[in-house]
This record gives sequence, structure tokens and C-alpha cells, in this order.
Amino acid sequence: MARKRGKKYEDASKQIDKSKKYSAQDAVELVQKLDAVNFDDTIRVVYKLNVDTKQADQQLRGAVVLPNGTGKDQTVVVFAKGEKAQDAKDAGADYVGDDDLAQKIQDGWLDFDVAIATPDMMAQVGHLGRVLGPKGLMPNPKTGTVTTDVSKAVSDAKAGKVTYRTDRDGNVAVAIGKDSFDADKLAENLNTINDVIVKNRPASVRGTYISNISVSSTMGPGVAVDPESF
Repeated sequence: MARKRGKKYEDASKQIDKSKKYSAQDAVELVQKLDAVNFDDTIRVVYKLNVDTKQADQQLRGAVVLPNGTGKDQTVVVFAKGEKAQDAKDAGADYVGDDDLAQKIQDGWLDFDVAIATPDMMAQVGHLGRVLGPKGLMPNPKTGTVTTDVSKAVSDAKAGKVTYRTDRDGNVAVAIGKDSFDADKLAENLNTINDVIVKNRPASVRGTYISNISVSSTMGPGVAVDPESF
């Protein structure tokens, strides 16, 4: 059964020319114009990639710092001891700990957005995989959240670092900012994401790599973006 959409969604959808693909700049401007909610909605981009995620070498995963941030204050926790723990605190981490932090999370506390760990702490953090994994919070070297340079990791997270990864269907969804952003800043963030996606094209992918790009607000319809507009 087709999902029933609200009147605001349907009205917004009618203003999109479904027969064309917009430039990155025009797409974000149109999404902002059509966003009719009474809160500062998140704007995101979704890529449909021609990859086979059953093949390990065709799975994309990583992180990038957006030049204009995400518009969201990130709560950051760091698993570290000694000097590294102090480095994390000095860099602005919201919570820093080792066994005590692990126990707090094991007891059900998940009021944070990013988890960072030094390599020597991964034995303890590994036990939290069933809790952190489903929430996308498990520290991982590929996203720079398992590192000895905790100062940089915390600073990047606070500055607007976002993670990306392909889902089982080859989609990559990333927040590029808020509706309140200037369109130019959203477009710059979108260009940054696109550069990363293109740069990390798996060598084994043949033919068309990017099948579709769509920009939308959380509550609004998607606007197709022309990959050649970047």
C-alpha cells in the first residue's frame, strides 16, 4: 500500500519539476523554499550508488568535516586514560572516562552523538558493541573515532564532522545542514560531500557509479540533483 502523504508534502511535491535534475545550488534553494515546518529542519542528501555492498571493496565508509558545520551541537564522549583523557577534556569533550563511562553506557545512558576512543580502550569499548553498534555510535578507525589524536577527533566532531556509509541497498544519506543556513553554505557542504563520494569510488565498480542524488528536508519531498552540476 502506498504511503499517504500530508497536504503540505503533496503541495510541495507539485512545485518540483520531476522531469529535470537541478543544479546543486538550485536544489538546496528549492528545498528551503518548500520547507513549511515550524522548526529548523535538517537538510540532507541521499546518494544511490551503483555498488554491490556484498563485496567488501565496494562498501563506502568514512567521515568528513563540513566547511559550514551541521547546525547541530554535538555531544562528544571519549574513552581514554591519563594524558589522553586530559587532552580530550582540553579539546572540549563533554564526557571523558574509561571503565566508569563504559559502565554508564552499559546501564543504558546514550545521551550523546559521537563516541571516540583511544586504541588501548577498545577492549573495554568492544563489549559495548551490542549497545553502540545499532545506534551508529561505535568508535571505528575508518571514521577517525579510534585514534591516539583525541584532540583533533574531538575538535573535528565539534566543528561539524559527519560520517557516511553505504546501506545494504547502496544508499548513502548525510545531513548537510539546517534550513536556516544560507543556501550558499548548504551548497558548499553538499559539494564537500560530493567530492568525498566521487573520490572514494571503488576501483571495481564499472559503468555508472552515481545513479541518483536527491536533496530534501526531513519532512519534505526530494529534489533530484544533476551529478554533472558539481
